[in-house]
Amino acid sequence: MPSNQHIVEEALERISAGYVFPEKTAAIEAAVRDRLAAGAFEGLDGPALCETVTAHLQEVCPDKHLRLLWTHEPRSLEPADDDGGQAAFLALLRAEGQGIRRVERLEGNVGLIELRRVASAVEGACAIGSAMRLVAHSSALVLDLRACLGGSPEGAAMWCSYFFRDDQVHLNDIYDRCTETTRQFWTTAHLPAPRYVDRPVYVLTSEVTFSAGEDVAYTLQAHGRAVVVGATTRGGAHPTTRHAVTEHIMVTVPTARTINTVTGTNWEGVGVVPDVPVPADQALEEALKNVLRRTEAQPR
Repeated sequence: MPSNQHIVEEALERISAGYVFPEKTAAIEAAVRDRLAAGAFEGLDGPALCETVTAHLQEVCPDKHLRLLWTHEPRSLEPADDDGGQAAFLALLRAEGQGIRRVERLEGNVGLIELRRVASAVEGACAIGSAMRLVAHSSALVLDLRACLGGSPEGAAMWCSYFFRDDQVHLNDIYDRCTETTRQFWTTAHLPAPRYVDRPVYVLTSEVTFSAGEDVAYTLQAHGRAVVVGATTRGGAHPTTRHAVTEHIMVTVPTARTINTVTGTNWEGVGVVPDVPVPADQALEEALKNVLRRTEAQPR
C-alpha cells in the first residue's frame, strides 16, 4: 500500500498537470505540501485521508470538483486502463436506469421526471427518450433534480434539447485546458421522442443538486425555458477527469469550464439561484401551485 505521502504527491502531480486554471496550481501545491510537511496526513486511513486532503484542497481553492475520493471497489492502476473514470461512470448509470429514478403523471395532467444522475448522450439516449415519451402529452412538466449528483455534459445538452423547437439553440461552450480547445454545445437535431415545447417547465433544485444537474437547471433558466423552484444548488460547474492514485483512491481534477452563451459565465461557487426560492422539501408543492395559478389565469 503506498504511503500517504506518496498518495498526496501523486494527486498533486495530477492536479498541476490538468487543473483548468493552471495559474492556481502553485498555490494549491504549496498549501498542501505545507500540511504534508507538518504531518497533517500521518496515520490517516484511506477514507479519512481523502476527506482531510479534500478539505485542504478546497480551503485554498474552493472548487467542489477538486477532491480525493475513496471507492470500495478496487480500480485498475494500469495506464492503459486510465480512461478518466468513464467506464465506471457508464457502469453506474446502467445499474441506476441511466439516472432516471421515476416518471409519473400527476393530477392536472402534470408530468414529473425525477433524475438522480445525467446519463451520457449515447448510452442514455433511449432511456431519456422513453421518459420524455411518457410525458409527451402532459400540460406541464416538473423536472426534479433535487437529488441529482451530476453526470455527462453531453447528456445535459440532450435533456435540454427536448425543450427547444430545433437544433438552432447554442446552449453553452466548454473550454478544455488539456487540448486548449472550446467545444460548442447546441440543441440536438434528432431526438428519439417528441420535443416538449409551448408548455411550462419547472425544475426543482436543492442544496444537493450538483454538476451536470446544475447544468440542466442553469441552462434552461438562462435561456428562459424553465422556472427553477427550490434551494440554491451546490455550485460545481467544472467537468472533471478521475485518475486512480491507488486501487481505492481517486483524484478528481477539473480540466474544463462551462461558459453559458446567455450569461457569459456559469454557476461555479455560487450555485443555481432559483426563480422561486423555497425549502427543497416544499419545491414540488410550490411548483404545482404555480402550474395551477397559470392554468387559472388562462382565458377560457
